[in-house]
Amino acid sequence: HSLEEELPVSELDIHPDIISTLQELGMLEVVSGCIDIRNVRRLYKIMRLKNFLSVNLQGAAIIVDLLERIEQLEDELESLKGKR
Repeated sequence: HSLEEELPVSELDIHPDIISTLQELGMLEVVSGCIDIRNVRRLYKIMRLKNFLSVNLQGAAIIVDLLERIEQLEDELESLKGKR
C-alpha cells in the first residue's frame, strides 16, 4: 500500500469475529469494510497483548484504551509545561 489512510478489513490477517467484537466494544470503527490506520495500529496492539501475554480480548482492549489515554494526558501535560 501507499500512504493510504484506510485499509480494507479483508487484507488484515485477523478473524472477522475479533473485528466484530472490538467494534461492539467501541474499540474499532469499520466504515465500508475499511479501518483507518489509527485503528489498525490499535488493533495490532490489542492482538499483541492477546497473543503474547494471554490477555483476553476485552482486557487487551481496556489496556490499549488506558495506554492511549495516558499518552494523551502526557501530551497535554507537556504542552502545558511548554506554555510557562
